[in-house]
Amino acid sequence: MDIGVVLQTNPPASRTVELTRLAETYGFSHAWTFDSHLLWQEPFVIYSAMLAATRKIVVGPMVTNPATRDWTVMASLFATLNEMYGNRTVCGIGRGDSAVRVLGGKPTTLKTLRESIHVIRELANSRSVEVGDATLQFPWSHGSELEMWVAAYGPLALKLTGEVGDGFILQLADPDIAAWMIGAVRDAADNAGRDPMAIKFCVAAPMYVGNGDSPAERLHMREQCRWFGGMVGNHVADIVTKYGAGSNVPQALTDYIAGREGYDYNQHGRAGNTHADFVPDEIVERFCVLGSVREHIDKLEALRDLGVTQFAGYLQHDNKEETLRQYGEWVIPALSQHVVARA
Repeated sequence: MDIGVVLQTNPPASRTVELTRLAETYGFSHAWTFDSHLLWQEPFVIYSAMLAATRKIVVGPMVTNPATRDWTVMASLFATLNEMYGNRTVCGIGRGDSAVRVLGGKPTTLKTLRESIHVIRELANSRSVEVGDATLQFPWSHGSELEMWVAAYGPLALKLTGEVGDGFILQLADPDIAAWMIGAVRDAADNAGRDPMAIKFCVAAPMYVGNGDSPAERLHMREQCRWFGGMVGNHVADIVTKYGAGSNVPQALTDYIAGREGYDYNQHGRAGNTHADFVPDEIVERFCVLGSVREHIDKLEALRDLGVTQFAGYLQHDNKEETLRQYGEWVIPALSQHVVARA
């Protein structure tokens, strides 16, 4: 299982770059960032500095969207970074949340998402693509490689992911919900004639390493990560609106938003978000990865057994460096394939 980290591009940009460098030092495979250009600094500018400061780590948005970014420009950004730094980018993409809602817009349709994935992937992989009445291709791009990972929750979005995604991003770490969603994506891939086992699966959620036996510290960890249940609740609310409370989406995902009373995107993704008070402790524990090193390893092993190929941990809390260190020294080695020098 790969282990990635998810960062916000809060100023100064040098802080994001330093956390990326530190993550690579500790063995993390990916450094993802939020993509919401009004709330935080422009990530694609910072990606260049992140890549320049590292040697192996892969960078990309978790997640971008087809509404606020021109598809051909986005493909050019990825292809340029790949030419400069050697195919070390990945594109996480969804219908859009904070980036579009802060502007007063709405998430795109799944049709638009599907079309954008095709255009971005073809151009960023140095291939030609039909856009409108024209055939487009970057004449300067040769050998660029980019995977398109789709973030999804609802049944139709999961179906689209199985049909066209190179990877699936699930933004919560509850094994029961993950099992249902991975199954839905694999079924869709199989029905579309694709190899279901070829799709990569990334679970993304806050990771906070601390003393799991201390009630006070456990409370602190939950309070630092409660914002995540509020963020996920935005997507869940859309699902309930579209499909109704009695859909086949697991109740473990939909029931907890009953007490939701709006959301302030000015506090999006931030510890102490006052619009996440409706999120119960149980959901924080289930959706996030909290506690001792042993608890992290046990939960990630359970997810790996379900077919998860990457865990990407959000670091929007007050324990960034220590969590990275604990992962580098204990969690990542425990989840790596063990090879002996002499059998």
